[in-house]
Amino acid sequence: MLLPSINKSLNELVNLLRQLSTDEFTNPCPELSHASIGEHCRHIIEMLQCLETQLDSGIINYDHRERNQCIQTDMEYAIAQILAIQNGLRNENKNLELQQFIEGEEIRIQSNYFRELLYNLEHCIHHQALIKVAVLKFENINVDANFGVARSTIEFRKKCVQ
Repeated sequence: MLLPSINKSLNELVNLLRQLSTDEFTNPCPELSHASIGEHCRHIIEMLQCLETQLDSGIINYDHRERNQCIQTDMEYAIAQILAIQNGLRNENKNLELQQFIEGEEIRIQSNYFRELLYNLEHCIHHQALIKVAVLKFENINVDANFGVARSTIEFRKKCVQ
């Protein structure tokens, strides 16, 4: 269920992006502390790219992102990157180490591919929630009610309705 959830979330993001103008994608938004929707998309994309490109090494460090400006300024390029991520998702789990440097000290934590995919899914949903706040001011944008809402919250809401 993990890969279909990631694909669903990324498809929702692509569907939203296809409704935006270039200015809506690239202009700073007061609702996002003057970051752009494109910057939030770049962050989502590059976190997933880090996982995929560093997977074979067995050591994942999300601080080693490319910070590719094209992703945040060229919406079609961003969409192409999302589609490439979706095509590269793997079905097999693998043990990994998560690496981070805090105040100059290296920290390594045991993890695995599926755990990191889950982290990226939750991270993606979090940034989608922020993006949703920014796009609600645009009258021409159709945003799904569950865009940017955690899957557990969606399930909880379904139970409450019954």
